Amino acid sequence: MTRTFNSIFVSVLLASGLAAGSALAQSNATSSSLTNTSSNPPAIATPGVESQTLAAPVPGANSFTQSQARERLEAHGYSSVTDLKLDDEQIWRAKAVKNGASVNVALDYQGNIVAKP
Repeated sequence: MTRTFNSIFVSVLLASGLAAGSALAQSNATSSSLTNTSSNPPAIATPGVESQTLAAPVPGANSFTQSQARERLEAHGYSSVTDLKLDDEQIWRAKAVKNGASVNVALDYQGNIVAKP
């Protein structure tokens, strides 16, 4: 009887350890995905977020039209968008105003927005 109890106890411990390890692996994957340092992250454009990667702006075939690029910039608080042009890396570049400051802004194919004074 003690042997059966010990077997069940060990089985429960092993199952608990596997479940905890799996949960830990998932939480680590989630927390590391908050900051994407890859130079080639997946093509994404999350509403309300200006840049999904530290590598932005990312060169690549851009499918945003000029009016879509302007709309995305304006949706993120940029106004007075001028000189909006697609460069040789397929990145939309413009001059704009945000929070009263003039900035140079870039919009890549993933929807990432990068502004510099």
